Amino acid sequence: MSAVPPSSGHPEGVSNDEFRAAMSRLAAGVVLVTSHEPALDPEGPKGEDVGMTATAFMSVSLDPPLVLVSLREGARMDDLLAEQPLWAVSVLSESQRHIAGRFAMKGRVSDRLLFEDIPYVRGEASGAPLVGGALATLECRTEQRVQAGDHTLVIGRVLTARVPSAEGGPLMYFRGRYRHLK
Repeated sequence: MSAVPPSSGHPEGVSNDEFRAAMSRLAAGVVLVTSHEPALDPEGPKGEDVGMTATAFMSVSLDPPLVLVSLREGARMDDLLAEQPLWAVSVLSESQRHIAGRFAMKGRVSDRLLFEDIPYVRGEASGAPLVGGALATLECRTEQRVQAGDHTLVIGRVLTARVPSAEGGPLMYFRGRYRHLK
């Protein structure tokens, strides 16, 4: 039995930094995951829209249509989707880098302010914001939640899928930065 180097932090011998560096070489599309947090009191405020930038998003199945998003355990979106089964995804275009950056900020202001000057429509199936100018939008209902390390994998059945904009290319994330295809 070999000894694990004390600097690795994991019994398998891969440090967080090594893993992060290796995975940063995988280019990923950038999406905005949104949901509407219902009001706690039907007589009070109307609830709040919540958004989160994600790069760990993928198609899972064609029949039935399923997608998966990976959420950091304990993040606001993870907590919300544990209670709210309806959510949406906007596939961001290369011109929407500012939206991705805004919703990726840590310690940010209220989500209400983040949505303030972003054009969107409310999804008919989910009630969640669908960003204007997105390359594609999907509305989903959670089918399954799987705990995976420090993340939750949320598998959603696609209720609607639209391609509202054919303009521009996708926003990509590679080596720790937003990029676009050339």
